[in-house]
Amino acid sequence: MRNNEHGFTYPLTLAVLILFLLLFSFRVEQLLTERKLVHETNLILQEEYYFHSSVKKVEEIMHSGGVIPSKGTFTYLKGTVGFQADIPIGTIQKINFTLRMHSGATLAGRGFFDISSKKMIKWIEFY
Repeated sequence: MRNNEHGFTYPLTLAVLILFLLLFSFRVEQLLTERKLVHETNLILQEEYYFHSSVKKVEEIMHSGGVIPSKGTFTYLKGTVGFQADIPIGTIQKINFTLRMHSGATLAGRGFFDISSKKMIKWIEFY
């Protein structure tokens, strides 16, 4: 065998290995980002569902009895929603909702309800 290869195999192998590691690390980072996005999306959807369910329950209370208690809570699997109703002004009643997740997150929202139609007409959410 002749000894005049001048180190061709080692740089080629090193370049292929670096390329493979670069692509592999890119894909791993993409997978981790997607997992984080899915987790955050699930959390946001769950919070929105708890707020929506609470608003629907308040509307059911309005339809059945007409009088909303001044304070109350709704308990869910991963959190609780407390509400506090203000005194109605005309046909509009303001109700403050506070969501406390078991994970420690706290969100607040305010719903404006029309007493005559017994429906929510406006929603404002705080963070």
